[in-house]
Amino acid sequence: MKALVYDGPETLAYREVEDAVAGPGQQLVRVFSVGICGSDMHAYLGHDDRRPAPLILGHEAAGEIVGGPRAGERVTLNPLVTCGTCPACLSGRDNLCPTRQIISMPPTEGAFAELVAMRDENLVTVPDHVSLDAACLAEPIACGWHAVRLARATVPDANRALVIGGGAIGLGAALSLAAQGITEVTILEPNALRREVLNGLCRQVAVAPDDLPADAMFDVVIDGVGYAATRATASAHARPGGVIAHIGLGEGEGGLDIRRMTLQEITFTGTYTYTAQDFRDTAAAIFDGRLGPLDWTQPRPLAEGADAFADIRAGRVAAPKIVLRPHDQSTPSNRSL
Repeated sequence: MKALVYDGPETLAYREVEDAVAGPGQQLVRVFSVGICGSDMHAYLGHDDRRPAPLILGHEAAGEIVGGPRAGERVTLNPLVTCGTCPACLSGRDNLCPTRQIISMPPTEGAFAELVAMRDENLVTVPDHVSLDAACLAEPIACGWHAVRLARATVPDANRALVIGGGAIGLGAALSLAAQGITEVTILEPNALRREVLNGLCRQVAVAPDDLPADAMFDVVIDGVGYAATRATASAHARPGGVIAHIGLGEGEGGLDIRRMTLQEITFTGTYTYTAQDFRDTAAAIFDGRLGPLDWTQPRPLAEGADAFADIRAGRVAAPKIVLRPHDQSTPSNRSL
């Protein structure tokens, strides 16, 4: 099969590799749509020791099952594999499983390839009226869905939210906020091209960081970036008694105004990926239209993946998400009715 292989910092090669093989309890999936995640970019830049070269990256995938009784079934993949038996898994917090693994991290290759293997219980069937480009967004949007769910549990009466970062994680969080009942949402995004796209496709308002009033306060602040500067913004704009839900993994230290957060009882919640139920709930929200048309992706052939990464690195991409396509999307299996 052909795959896009990470060979070292800022080096990707589209080449022939051994076919993925389904093991016991797994299905082989022909990948039709796979998104480029921020974690893929971290690895591409050489900033993620957990993803050493050579490695096939990519975990935001949707495709079609190959072979067996489910052959031809269109599915989206929950890439987080957990044990199912530890206290975290048994309590419904399987995202905190101590032995969790995710495809695109050794020992498991990722989905920037024509084929990927995934266990049955991690596959969610995609209805015919939903494109696989939209279905592959279940993974990144589930991160925001999970964060919003936790934030709403902390501040049940929340009605104003600030989302820091207008990429797919931030936009997914904004759409999840609206789907879960918080419709007054502001997105902070420094890239002017991306702000224009965001303001054209959703009800939320996208503004430049310098245009946010210093005294603007929000019940919920979601940091989809995770740098010291964005955490400083989050702790400055969370209202007394509010909550900061932190998704981004940009850098590990700095930024929080701990004194203000203590004196004004602002909750800081770290959020990691999503539970299996969050993933299923997000997929259901995609399928029934609660998250909008999800037509804000930019498709490119997998063969041009190296150029796509370079364009993201250079800030030349306005779309919140690039979706790579290992196969021709004109096939009936990816129809959108």
